[in-house]
Amino acid sequence: MQIGSYQVELIDAGRYKLDGGAMFGVVPRNLWEKENPPDEKNRITMSLNTLLLIRDGRIILVDTGVGAKFSEKYQQIYAVDYSEHSLLKSLATKNIQPEDVTDVIITHLHFDHVGGATYYDEEGKLKLRFPNADHYIQKRQLDWAQKRFPKDRASYLVENIDPLLHSNQLRILDGAHVLETGLELILSEGHTVAQQMVRVSGLQQNLLYAADMIPMSAHIPVPWVMAYDLYPVITIQEKEEHLKKAVEQEWMIFFEHDPHVHCGTIEQGDRGYQLKESIYL
Repeated sequence: MQIGSYQVELIDAGRYKLDGGAMFGVVPRNLWEKENPPDEKNRITMSLNTLLLIRDGRIILVDTGVGAKFSEKYQQIYAVDYSEHSLLKSLATKNIQPEDVTDVIITHLHFDHVGGATYYDEEGKLKLRFPNADHYIQKRQLDWAQKRFPKDRASYLVENIDPLLHSNQLRILDGAHVLETGLELILSEGHTVAQQMVRVSGLQQNLLYAADMIPMSAHIPVPWVMAYDLYPVITIQEKEEHLKKAVEQEWMIFFEHDPHVHCGTIEQGDRGYQLKESIYL
């Protein structure tokens, strides 16, 4: 897909599972399980859909998935599955090696968004997976990750964050930011502190990488928010704001964790906002 001057590609970084109840908060199971059937442990299958933007020699990756640093125990807990897709396999299908990537935008520092940015080498040392790339994160998100707040500290893993902190390739931003023409970072405060969503825009097309504000197409209905959210009322307000824009300005919403729909347009239905057209990259 071409949006403005950007070639836009899906990079499928694999599958994993999270608790269905946590993913849908107060929404009753008999509603969410219709489209997202859980396994015997109440876990639903989710994708690690990352985004690749190519323009004038720049190769920009948005989020990096879980990565390959989990112990066997945690791989089983989260049912991490790279049998068909992984970050490196998917990049290779585009003839892109890790050294080719020039920029990595990290929406937030939860393990399923930043884990693939680092790896253990043959000597057991932590290294940056994309050694030539600038890595962008929000200052307040970084500060929050280091506070180890009880509700979400399990999502912030030292082995994902420290290598970035100790590198000279971390670019710390403070607020909404235009990285370059047609590439804008928009803050979202409901899921976590200072999550940065990515808007790619051209003359007639707009795509919003909504990260965990709207992780799956099933989360389009405004009240359907995750139990993982720090501030669910703020998530609801943010969804109202951005879904309204998506309808009025015909934005495409990219769903980072949806195993069935990569992105889609939105319409106003009888019961609120709903998916209008599914789009596959």
